Amino acid sequence: MSGIKLRPGVVTGEEYLQLLKACKEGGYALPAVNVTGTNSLNAVMEAAAKAKSDIIIQMSNGGAQFYAGQGAPDAMQARVLGSVSIAQHVNLLAEAYGICVIMHTDHCNRKLLPWVDGLLDHGEAYYKTHGRPLYTSHMIDLSEESLEDNVQTCAKYLERMAPMGMSLEIELGVTGGEEDGIGSELEEGDAENPNLYTQPEDVLYAYDVLSKIGHFTVAASFGNVHGVYAPGNVKLRPEILKHSQALVSKERGGGDKPLSLVFHGGSGSSKEQIAEAVSYGVFKMNVDTDIQFAFAEAVAAKIDEKPIAFKHQVDPTDATPYKKYYDPRKWLRAGEEGMIARVEEAMKDLGSVGKTVADK
Repeated sequence: MSGIKLRPGVVTGEEYLQLLKACKEGGYALPAVNVTGTNSLNAVMEAAAKAKSDIIIQMSNGGAQFYAGQGAPDAMQARVLGSVSIAQHVNLLAEAYGICVIMHTDHCNRKLLPWVDGLLDHGEAYYKTHGRPLYTSHMIDLSEESLEDNVQTCAKYLERMAPMGMSLEIELGVTGGEEDGIGSELEEGDAENPNLYTQPEDVLYAYDVLSKIGHFTVAASFGNVHGVYAPGNVKLRPEILKHSQALVSKERGGGDKPLSLVFHGGSGSSKEQIAEAVSYGVFKMNVDTDIQFAFAEAVAAKIDEKPIAFKHQVDPTDATPYKKYYDPRKWLRAGEEGMIARVEEAMKDLGSVGKTVADK
């Protein structure tokens, strides 16, 4: 154990850096779980509390828009307000669950920058009132653009975020697959695509620009993809992370793991590959696709227990009432329980079970 103890709730600024230090020194990482509504939000917090693990809660632009309501007339406003509402929900409840939570937004490409702009407007207002930001960090993913455009744009955003103690996640190299319209579609036989592998020299360039401004983390691509693909079509090379750490350490110092690294596209990865990535300084692994399936599978199993109850309010032959089956609290809770089990599995894979730094 690291000996680090933090107040339970959403961590920001120095608290966040202390949590990252605990992960690195403890040789473990945290699952970053995408949420879309209160059911997934509460399930993630419950899983963390049960496993005595800290957690990263994040949402994509689509998840945030869904949270605000599919009927919201302004899609970009819905993304912003949905994200604000999610953060307020977690800021209110995380302390009661007795866990430390990193609040984070997922992939934001250039066309979605107004989403982050709007969130920073709300974040600055929140900071003025509470003395801490609404979010721990945001991600800007300009990995499909030139290295210079990517890093220089990220630098401008970090300049706005750093005074609030916020961190920025950047992506270098293209993560295959697609999530909410963002990503690079993986073609058959694309496993050797050099674009799927981040170059250590690019990481050093980003380090030189961004470390002078504030704290940042790197989603480096080492063949990882969003979603689940057929065996052989994805070739993970976690050693790329090791090479990036080694180059920055050699040229700029900061110990043997100066970078805080992120593993995108974690669903479907082997436990051995996950462990290797964590050993190279990964503190965060995104888990979304497997979580969605776990929720859906559990709901389907619940419905299969009494399928007639989802077609008739009362039995058509003997008038038996079926409310106790179709009550949303029954089957949504089943989905939550399926999700909780899968999040706990991810925590075991990442080694974070029992390692919360929350001071209760």
